[in-house]
Amino acid sequence: MLHNFGSINLDHFYRVPHLVRPGETLAGHDYRVGLGGKGANQSLAMARAGGKVRHWGRLGRHDAWAKELLEQAGVDTDSIALVDEPGGHAIIQVDDHGENAILLFPGANHGFSEAELSELIEAADPGDWLLAQNECNALAKALELAHARGLNIAFNPAPMTEDVAALPLELCRLLFVNRGEAEELTGLPEGAAASELLDALTERLPDTETVLTLGGEGAWYQHGETRLFQPPLPVTPRDTTAAGDTFIGYYLAARQAELPVETCLARAATAAAIGVQRLGATESIPELADVEALLGQDT
Repeated sequence: MLHNFGSINLDHFYRVPHLVRPGETLAGHDYRVGLGGKGANQSLAMARAGGKVRHWGRLGRHDAWAKELLEQAGVDTDSIALVDEPGGHAIIQVDDHGENAILLFPGANHGFSEAELSELIEAADPGDWLLAQNECNALAKALELAHARGLNIAFNPAPMTEDVAALPLELCRLLFVNRGEAEELTGLPEGAAASELLDALTERLPDTETVLTLGGEGAWYQHGETRLFQPPLPVTPRDTTAAGDTFIGYYLAARQAELPVETCLARAATAAAIGVQRLGATESIPELADVEALLGQDT
């Protein structure tokens, strides 16, 4: 079982000609609201990929429909607490080129107590996986408790903040980073080559498996002396909002099924490529059948 200590947000999407500039008032030409948050996105992606995932989260009581959506997708929602405080939400601009800008309010996602975390982690079995992102509070404590319990930790430091550098990242078995996150963790300049980023990450975290996602430049896996490349798929993106989350969920589901790393990368990249051609966050995450069908066309 994989336990996802993750955020649940309501995403308010605005389609705009370009991302709003400072001091500018810009009219959007589409609006909708949907389930989001990196945690919820990754849980839903893993469930749609056929994985077994239990979500640990906190959600405003009036947003209970979001919990129902996760449950309908196959996510175990027994550990999602409905609370009276405001839930997390995001204001998302998506421009006509598929780029996005996001304003995030954490809300209930930042209300975890140490006692709640201890109870959740003690209920997990040693050898299970814990997945975490950087949208919930008490993250360092969660990583420490999970490691002490004998859980395998997968971490995605998104959104990247200065606090991430102080986390006990050496406790992680698997790290998912994009280019910007890798640059922040290693101190390398913007535009550093993938090989430089991977070398620096290995030097800092020699025992941790790393998956480096580079969008239209493909993805890399590294562990010790093993380094594997997943070429990019030629697609024209419409909306990249949940691309990284889709990749992570599909990768972990394939990993849970004990598939080779090459297959994990291929499934994850294919799912993300399908997703960026659709609008929305959870709405864009494909079903496993769609991914397998596209992969089958390449064989």
